[in-house]
Amino acid sequence: MSDGFWDWAVAAYAAHGVAEECLHLQDVHDQVVPLLLWAAWQAETGRKPDEDAIEGAVDTTRVWADHAVVPLRELRRALKTRRPDMADPDREAVRAQVKAVELEAERRLMLALEVLAPAPAPGGKAPATVELLVRVAREWGDQIPRPALGHLADALAKRLPA
Repeated sequence: MSDGFWDWAVAAYAAHGVAEECLHLQDVHDQVVPLLLWAAWQAETGRKPDEDAIEGAVDTTRVWADHAVVPLRELRRALKTRRPDMADPDREAVRAQVKAVELEAERRLMLALEVLAPAPAPGGKAPATVELLVRVAREWGDQIPRPALGHLADALAKRLPA
């Protein structure tokens, strides 16, 4: 899906400060990066997801996170540590393979999320990025890390032409 959500997310994540903000939200606030990027992509592309779309995205994300992405991430992180009786080159080779599978699981999640997105609203004003980030974070969990979501929205905005 050229120029779709996946391509947008890869470019956005590579922008200065975005990866750091995303990982902070993931590691400190238990948020899920693909879901947050989905919300930001929708705002930036003029989409207005309703509550059903957001709920569906959260449900889809929860299944992928619980059964693929998070277990793979935990295994990749466990393989980062040197272990007795496990040769470093072999451990690193397996870790690299797990990392590739983890990335593919995130890509598949993002493709599933893209299907749930409404079409861009013709002539309508899309919600602000931070507004959609807060709505998605609220649906995802009990705590809404507003300052951190604002930092992510700011980092994403800095990559856009003025």
